Amino acid sequence: MGRAFEYRKERKMKRWANMAKTFTKIGREIAIAVKEGGGDPNYNARLRLAIQNAKVSNMPKANVESAIKKALSKEAENFDEIVYEGYAPHGIAVMVETATNNTNRTVANIRHIFSKYGGSLGTSGSVEFMFARKGVFKIRAEEQNPEELELELIDFGLEELKREDDLLVLYSDFSDYGTLQKALEERNLEVVQAESVRIPTHTKELSDTEVEDVIKLIEKMEEDDDVINVFHNMDMGE
Repeated sequence: MGRAFEYRKERKMKRWANMAKTFTKIGREIAIAVKEGGGDPNYNARLRLAIQNAKVSNMPKANVESAIKKALSKEAENFDEIVYEGYAPHGIAVMVETATNNTNRTVANIRHIFSKYGGSLGTSGSVEFMFARKGVFKIRAEEQNPEELELELIDFGLEELKREDDLLVLYSDFSDYGTLQKALEERNLEVVQAESVRIPTHTKELSDTEVEDVIKLIEKMEEDDDVINVFHNMDMGE
């Protein structure tokens, strides 16, 4: 089925293979959530989701509590969320989401990776228009009627509902992210995982050799400690 198909199946596992790095990224997510809304998850929706995502990644409760405590302390690091845009080889658009406490270091690293692996760092807005930003929620499918749930949540921003093994995957526009999250919580529906994604409005098909060139760049991006997510418009196949 080609290298793109294999990469799509393997990338998640490979990307999060290093547990320590996974916890570092989640710790930054928690730090940003605490900075925005405080350290009490009962009153901080983003922190609740960060904690839930930590559970999915098997991050120990003690680590989560330590991350929250650290974020509340006077010595807390200040992380900024910055999105970089550019092109990988063969005209593939790339968006790189980062959380950094040193913007000079991060932009230098991102620029270096783009350049070294045949791409180029672009300006703000250069490729963003090629992606639609969506909120994605995964809930347990047991005892849920997908059709009824879909009708019930349309007024709260639900755009699409899919089944994925024993989970239901719900999509919303990013602007409705908080509204849909609140609707799920009010209905006592456990959110197993939540995230924002950038879905390409169109994709570009490459040969297997060209795919390899793009994958090298993406994998190097994902290895950087400041990088949270990498999105692209390469056709990954079915």
